[in-house]
Amino acid sequence: MGVRIRELEVDDFERWKPLWEGYLAFYEHPVQQSQINELWERLLIDDPELFCFVAVDDKNQLIGLVHYLYHANTWTVRPKCYLQDLFVSPNARIGGAGRALMEAVYGAAMKANAIEVYWNTQEFNSDARVLYDRVGDKTPFIKYRKFL
Repeated sequence: MGVRIRELEVDDFERWKPLWEGYLAFYEHPVQQSQINELWERLLIDDPELFCFVAVDDKNQLIGLVHYLYHANTWTVRPKCYLQDLFVSPNARIGGAGRALMEAVYGAAMKANAIEVYWNTQEFNSDARVLYDRVGDKTPFIKYRKFL
């Protein structure tokens, strides 16, 4: 199966949405339709710092997505790139789409003069961690949070 990576396009909504919902279902995170619609608008129009690539197979089907953003940091004048969401359709995994999506983000981050690309995953996400262990360096940091 051939995989092509491209930027998100206006006509992709009906093919992007099931991928996004699959990602949210994997993490058991319910989201209302209005939130999905708002993210879609931000990805295409409103947010100059939020980006998306999609993976397309040789039948022109969307099989994966990656959302990423840039942000300033206090340790360097160069921005960091946060790879926030990565999802490949379960029936398309092991075909290189996940790696290709990540490499597309690496390329975009280099063009944006980012100092690094980083991401988080849950400890139980062993399938994704096989890829992550190959394409990145695991850090010793532990994440804390407080919902507001």
